[in-house]
Amino acid sequence: MRRSLVATAAVAALALAGCTNGGNSGTTTTPTSGAVSPETVAYMDKVCGAASEFAKVEKTAPKLDAGDSAKLKAEMAAYMGQLADAFTKSAEGLKNVGPSPVAGGDEAVTKMAETFTSLGTVFTDAKTKVEQADANNATGGLQAAGEAIAKLSELADPLRDLQGVPELQKATQTAPKCQEMQRLNLTPTS
Repeated sequence: MRRSLVATAAVAALALAGCTNGGNSGTTTTPTSGAVSPETVAYMDKVCGAASEFAKVEKTAPKLDAGDSAKLKAEMAAYMGQLADAFTKSAEGLKNVGPSPVAGGDEAVTKMAETFTSLGTVFTDAKTKVEQADANNATGGLQAAGEAIAKLSELADPLRDLQGVPELQKATQTAPKCQEMQRLNLTPTS
């Protein structure tokens, strides 16, 4: 079980690097109206910049060959802490992007921030459980880490909350930081 959870953590690190795009699952739908305003594109550039902050935080998944359970426990706790910090940083950034120039934008970005905040809390709690686990029998802590990593599916499309705001969706097509998020998905890094 320990090996499978650590393998899951390593896969999650790759998935985390790859899930930072707008995901072509709804965020690239083009509304039927005309071009979006430069203000909307600038706003979405801030939103995508804040949302992608979690991809920039250093995250080092525990190594699969960590045979020492105390070392594995320490590495997994550090990894959970790195993920918690990354999601918290993105949540704070989203809370500070300013008012949306289009109706519904504030609500969508608030929902995004809540998702990131929730994930930060999940990883903070997992870190605590890993730290409290017995180093000689770290299964309980590793199980908590595995459950936290499974929550990453909530972020498969970090911009999914924009689906109800066509102007913001359209702005993701030209906002430089949104385009950068899409490129990150095409060439994931570990």
